[in-house]
Amino acid sequence: MKKRIGLFLIPIPAWADTAQAGQFDMVTGIGSLLFVLALIVFLGWLLKRMRIPTMGQQKGLRIVRQIPVGTKERIMIVEAGGEQFLVGSTTQSIQLISKLEQPLSEEEAAMTPFAQQFNRLLKKNDNTTAN
Repeated sequence: MKKRIGLFLIPIPAWADTAQAGQFDMVTGIGSLLFVLALIVFLGWLLKRMRIPTMGQQKGLRIVRQIPVGTKERIMIVEAGGEQFLVGSTTQSIQLISKLEQPLSEEEAAMTPFAQQFNRLLKKNDNTTAN
């Protein structure tokens, strides 16, 4: 059996009458759609888990050190334009805590735990506010 569509004759199997062919096409269409959606969700999850760095590096801006203080809250030392800043970051905002008068070198940041640096900075700020 051949069916004419436009100028072409397309052979249709004998077992595929119009009701079964329509149902089969709908099932395969829905199945294909669900597969594509599942693939998109899986690839999104995979990219998030891999934590691929952004394509273009941010020039003049980088995070020197960071420490989590909650589930989505962090305290970070950020370097911008050759100066370093201590900032607090939440899901809603970023707040400047202090500007570091003496920027941390790479060796200091790697050798000393961030918590000790943060405590030292807080003690130094307490001394300056008490005066």
